[in-house]
Amino acid sequence: MQLKGTKVKVEVLDLPALREGGYGGIVGVGQGSANEPRLVTLTWSPPRAKAHVALVGKGITFDSGGLSLKPPTGMVTMKSDMAGAATVLETIRVVAELGIPVKVTGFLALAENMPSGSAQRPGDVLTMRGGKTVEVLNTDAEGRLVMADALVDAAALEPDAIVDIATLTGAQLVALGPRVTGVMGTPAVRDAVVTASDAVGEQAWPMPLPEDLRSGLDSPIADLANIGDRFGGMLTAGLFLKEFVGDVPWAHLDIAGPSFNEGAPWGYTPKGGSGAALRTLVELVSSYAR
Repeated sequence: MQLKGTKVKVEVLDLPALREGGYGGIVGVGQGSANEPRLVTLTWSPPRAKAHVALVGKGITFDSGGLSLKPPTGMVTMKSDMAGAATVLETIRVVAELGIPVKVTGFLALAENMPSGSAQRPGDVLTMRGGKTVEVLNTDAEGRLVMADALVDAAALEPDAIVDIATLTGAQLVALGPRVTGVMGTPAVRDAVVTASDAVGEQAWPMPLPEDLRSGLDSPIADLANIGDRFGGMLTAGLFLKEFVGDVPWAHLDIAGPSFNEGAPWGYTPKGGSGAALRTLVELVSSYAR
């Protein structure tokens, strides 16, 4: 295991524990697969920690789109849909190996989104961790469902900041292209992420969360729907996640494009999985120790 030899504590919730705990998003997304979902919590808790940062990563191990099936070409790179969780794992490993005096709690929301007779259906209503209900209008908007459950747990810890990272929307690629991460959230944390990104040579851009888009998530039968209007999809996804962080300062990183390089290698970025935002998150955590 990547964390073997470190002082990082690992806790794993299996399917029965997820059901008992009311993790409706993770259970719902994973119920169509033969491979059961998991929520992994990683804790680096050094003595005399100067701050506490919670990290939440999307870990869809493969995304077929579920019953809202993707076209075949859209699935080819979907092994990369776990990039957010991988980045959180590696960030905590690096922070622990460097001995950075900041407590970091990481949440890896893991599920495989597959179509089957047991898969969730468009029109289903999920009860999420914490009790909010979500109408599933599109099963291919699954990342925000698993992230929401984990964000509720992160917020319950009342850390100094929550940062989530996910290959969340195709709209990120439309807006910012394949190399620039979109960053949304509480202005102070959002801007701290962009500053950290600049410091380590990664590309990130601050994006708004316009309140006028929130009404697109309204549902007549649940607290909110899992998709909104067609336009501004990256921002609407951010607004969805915002519903689950409470009053904790928070930032959301959409790495749908930067996480996987389909072209030729460039700079230090190889072809394939890129490790996008890993250096940014290590720098961000380090900044809380200064």
